[in-house]
Amino acid sequence: MNNANSSAKGFETASATARPIVLVGLMGVGKTTVGRRLANALDVDFIDADEEIERAADRSISEIFAAHGEAYFRAGERRVIARLMEEGHGVIATGGGAFVDGETRTLVLEKGIAVWLDCDIDTLVERTSRKDTRPLLKTGDPRTILRDLKELRSAAYAQAHIHIVTDDGPHEATVEKLLKELSGWQ
Repeated sequence: MNNANSSAKGFETASATARPIVLVGLMGVGKTTVGRRLANALDVDFIDADEEIERAADRSISEIFAAHGEAYFRAGERRVIARLMEEGHGVIATGGGAFVDGETRTLVLEKGIAVWLDCDIDTLVERTSRKDTRPLLKTGDPRTILRDLKELRSAAYAQAHIHIVTDDGPHEATVEKLLKELSGWQ
C-alpha cells in the first residue's frame, strides 16, 4: 500500500463528512492533477468544473469569454459548481476565479471542504506556459498577470478551510499533505 492510500484510510470513515472536497487556487497550481490523484486515494469520483462548463456550453472557456465576457462566464460557473456539489461528487476542481466570486465561495464553504492549493509565481508561470488555453493570460505578460491575480485573489482563497502549498514538488507529495490535513479536519 502506498503512503497516499495509507493516509486515506484514516479519512475514509468520515468521507469528508459527506461533503465534497473543492479545490481552489490560481490556474496552474495543479487542481486537476492533484484532484484526480486525491480522488483515487480516497476512492471517490473526481470532476473538473471547467470541463463540465465546456461540456454544458458546448464551447471552450476561451470561446465563452470572447463571446460574453468574464461576468457571464462566472455566473454560469457558479451554477455548474452548485449543481456538481448537489450531485455529491467526491472531489471537485474549480477554475482559478471561481472561489473569488462571493456567492460561489459561500456555497463551497457551507456545503464543501474548500482546499486552497497555492504555489510560487515561477512555478505558475512554468505550468501555465504548457497550454495556450488560459483566456486571462492572453492579455499581457503572464508573470505580471499571475502575480497580480495572486495578490488580488489571495484574500478570498485564504478563507478556504485548508491551505496547502504545492510549489514545484511532485503532485504525490501534495496529495499526501492534503490527506494528512483532511484526516484532522472535522
